[in-house]
Amino acid sequence: MDGAQTGSAGEETYRAGALRVAQVCCGAPDPITAISEQLGSGPFALVCLFASPQADFTALNVSAIGAFGGAEVFACTTAGEIGRQGYEEGQIIAVGFPAALFSVDAFAIDDLDSLDDRTMIDKIIQRRMALNIAAPDKGAEFAFLLVDGLSLQEENVASILASGMGPMPLFGGSTGDGVDFATTWLSHNGVVRRNAALLALVRSRCPVKVFSLDHLLPTGTRMVVTRADPDRRIVQEINAEPAAAEYARLLGKDPNQLDTFTFAAHPVVVRLGDSHHVRSIQKVDEDGSLVFFSAIDEGMVLTLAEHQDMARHLDEGLAALSSERGAAQILGCDCLLRRVEAGQFQQTRAISDILSKHNVVGFNTYGEQFGALHVNQTLTGVAFYPPDEEEAPECR
Repeated sequence: MDGAQTGSAGEETYRAGALRVAQVCCGAPDPITAISEQLGSGPFALVCLFASPQADFTALNVSAIGAFGGAEVFACTTAGEIGRQGYEEGQIIAVGFPAALFSVDAFAIDDLDSLDDRTMIDKIIQRRMALNIAAPDKGAEFAFLLVDGLSLQEENVASILASGMGPMPLFGGSTGDGVDFATTWLSHNGVVRRNAALLALVRSRCPVKVFSLDHLLPTGTRMVVTRADPDRRIVQEINAEPAAAEYARLLGKDPNQLDTFTFAAHPVVVRLGDSHHVRSIQKVDEDGSLVFFSAIDEGMVLTLAEHQDMARHLDEGLAALSSERGAAQILGCDCLLRRVEAGQFQQTRAISDILSKHNVVGFNTYGEQFGALHVNQTLTGVAFYPPDEEEAPECR
């Protein structure tokens, strides 16, 4: 659907809430002008652009420089978009944070593989405290992270940042490249980056809730990682056998038939504290090793997981978020493998309808960040609610 059209009842619903949202086809002749017209008058504290890898990312960011006044502008490539019709393809989704409702401190973090922990934690603490002083009238807060989905640094980045966040909840998503896994891009105020992350510290007049949903339950089938290359997220052996062959044996499948659909349908989880978190498999390497989307190490116990009905679980989870304080508007980071699973089980339309019904906007990711964790196969995001105060009617 070409989001350049305006004025429909559907668009009014799409815009309802604290955030302003726009959508255009990535092939539109002047997407930034169309986005600006749809977002309406500012000023904005932050504008995020979630762009299909089919878009001309460099040209998009050049056009965006100065297009939204003094707003900070984040942009990234996606593994799919979440827009008016739920799951979308070939689109640019724009999310604007009005300055009347939000105060934002946004910045880029470069050279992810050489971060100095102490320096970064101190920087986060200082900037978070400065934002608290600058925006005492905005009582809700969260941090939004975009990180290079091919950097292999998401766990380290999330862990370091979370150490400086104090009570400010952190969530985010790893940038994507469709299903190609070749190149992902980010930009801050027109400067295009790789091996980088973007962080927005946000204070809001509207109450917020950071959340993470997944529909997977652990089974009794377990396996142990017996040889691995943690730095590259590669598992060479499971149960002292070649990794792909042993994983396939436990599934009762031919190792030569393992693919993205298999990994989405048969995820593995690890237990951290009282909960389980998905460690999704990306692909089979040429030597029969398994390449993962997130951290893996020798001695780790992996458990096969089974699926609850994703559509029903999603609808119930999003409905519960809305019932807490009233109708919610949601900015979400949804794992690519959830989208793959939806397609595999003919649930794409059902999932899309649910995302649209619950006013979810965002993008599909190569992984999600939730607090100090980098996770997979989740919908992670922030819900915005109408404020109690009368002075912020735009949230209503």
